[in-house]
Amino acid sequence: MAGHWLHADIAAENLLVRDGRLAALLDFGALCVGDPTVDLIVAWQVLDRVGREAFRTASGADEAKWLRGRAWALSLALQTFPYYWTTMPGRCASRLAVVAAVLSDATDD
Repeated sequence: MAGHWLHADIAAENLLVRDGRLAALLDFGALCVGDPTVDLIVAWQVLDRVGREAFRTASGADEAKWLRGRAWALSLALQTFPYYWTTMPGRCASRLAVVAAVLSDATDD
C-alpha cells in the first residue's frame, strides 16, 4: 500500500465547528505520510452510529478501509489510558466512549 498524506490527529479537540458544521481542522503537528485510514478514527470519536454510516458513505471507505479505521480508533483510544488516566480523566472518559462505539460496531458485523 502506498503512503498518502494524512492529518493523523483528527480528533474532536482538533475540529472547529460553527453553526453545527465543520469550519476548520486544527493542529497539523502529526501531519505525515502513511495509511490514510487513521483519519477515519474521527467517526468513532464524534459521530453516533447513523453519523458513522453517513461518514463512511461520504468517505468512500470500502469494508477493508473501514475495518482498518475502526482498528486505528480502538488502538489510539487504548493508548490514551496509560498516559492520561490520572492527569486527563476527561480525555480518558471520551476515549472509553470510543472503545464502546468500536466494540458496539464490531458486534454488528
